[in-house]
Amino acid sequence: MVATIPQIIGKINPELYAENGKELLAKYGSAENIQAEEVKPIALVVDEKGRIDKNGAEASHRLVYNSGGESLEPLYFFIIDLMNDRGLSPQKLIDNFTSTPGSSHFAETGLKASRVQDEASKLLANAGIVLKGILNIIYDLKEFKIRLQYYADTKSKDRNIKEASILSLKQIWMDKVDYPARGNSSIKAMALGQMGFQTLIDAFLIVKTPEDTNKLDLNDQIKRIVKARVQEFNIWVEQSEKELRKRYEMEKIYLKQQVNSLKLYSRWAKPYLRAAQKLEMKEINRDPRVVNLFNTVRMELVLFGKEKVDPKVAALTGELPRDFKNLKIKRDYFACSLIEVIFTAIPQQGGRFSGRLEVIFKGYALNQEELDKLDYELDKSDIGDVLTLIEGATTESLEQLQNDIDEFLEDKTPEQKAKEAQKDESNPFLALIGFYNKKEAPKKTEAKSTKKSANPIRKDDWIEKNHLRRLSTEKGAGTAFQLFDTFKKAHGMPSYT
Repeated sequence: MVATIPQIIGKINPELYAENGKELLAKYGSAENIQAEEVKPIALVVDEKGRIDKNGAEASHRLVYNSGGESLEPLYFFIIDLMNDRGLSPQKLIDNFTSTPGSSHFAETGLKASRVQDEASKLLANAGIVLKGILNIIYDLKEFKIRLQYYADTKSKDRNIKEASILSLKQIWMDKVDYPARGNSSIKAMALGQMGFQTLIDAFLIVKTPEDTNKLDLNDQIKRIVKARVQEFNIWVEQSEKELRKRYEMEKIYLKQQVNSLKLYSRWAKPYLRAAQKLEMKEINRDPRVVNLFNTVRMELVLFGKEKVDPKVAALTGELPRDFKNLKIKRDYFACSLIEVIFTAIPQQGGRFSGRLEVIFKGYALNQEELDKLDYELDKSDIGDVLTLIEGATTESLEQLQNDIDEFLEDKTPEQKAKEAQKDESNPFLALIGFYNKKEAPKKTEAKSTKKSANPIRKDDWIEKNHLRRLSTEKGAGTAFQLFDTFKKAHGMPSYT
């Protein structure tokens, strides 16, 4: 069962917004451990003046509007305009719908969803092919880089490193060049399979130049073979390094092209994946208003708006003591409105809907930490699961390889690094962590704020409880009623509960 928005708010502040808050705190020990699905949600409970009062009335107002011929869409947009006029900057938190199997809307939506899913599947399949190619390219580039390191070490001033690199290249030459080209007449085949050539491998590994073969205490036949092969090896080292570096650079260019292609496929796939998720229907099995053979659509929308309480302005208007003009506030408080809109409609031609509209206006008073916690809980709940899957199917698949990709696409020679070090005396390690561009680090800021929202919320101090929370409560309860009353009067809806 997915928790509703009022239940999540009740978990965040069970003392104010959960009818069974005391029982849940006694059961779980803290608000962090409470299961949102167990919360019995309530809005602000206030007295006639809008102040928090356990014996008062809940700041929740419900109205129902039935229309068989009038379209319901204008009513929804009227609510949005009403919230904007109040400066609430509405956000849509929930947007679910269910079509009965016997409705025309069910068939149309299912057909649209199938088309979107097919397009998304094709794009993801293409992205998978490109991703597999990137893996192969990275594997080849790693092999090239290891081989090129051998060539670079042959010019090392360290004698041990230089000799070890030459021996490694000679082993590669015997396995990859000499044996495939000559077969039984190769150095390894002769040394291991023919009498009298047992010292051939050791002689080849020891000798560095053709002239050095004259110093060997071996027979002339061995010397002649070693001299020719050493000469051939030295030419191969020079030529193969040039070819390998050329191919290495070409592979890096190809890797960049493939990475750009994968990003492009991911960019194309995301809108289809999001659209497919939005076209999914929510299962409602026991709702009596949803009958399988009826031509019915049920839509559930939740809007959330907030208005910041400014202590300085409130002090000037007399809503708060004058001392609040210069008082530093630890955290902001907001008067919030949550509007639940439920359509039980009959699909009409042209995509119009008419039927029954149910709207519930609720008032809340939340501080900044509670709002951050609300965002955190929404992302953590099932509401954000699909977006996580979308990122996992596209972006994360590339991020897993990002270190390897950066290693090759940003690869620079030692000479280039030395030149850059001379031009820029700044610390490169500080630059890597963003020391020189702290203002341009939104990702780290977001990660930090997300981590903070996971921490327990501090309780209100005396000033916050008796002034800021009280003022935001009065405004929150008053705004919820004003939205309800204005909407009701504008559309002539006298009956409500």
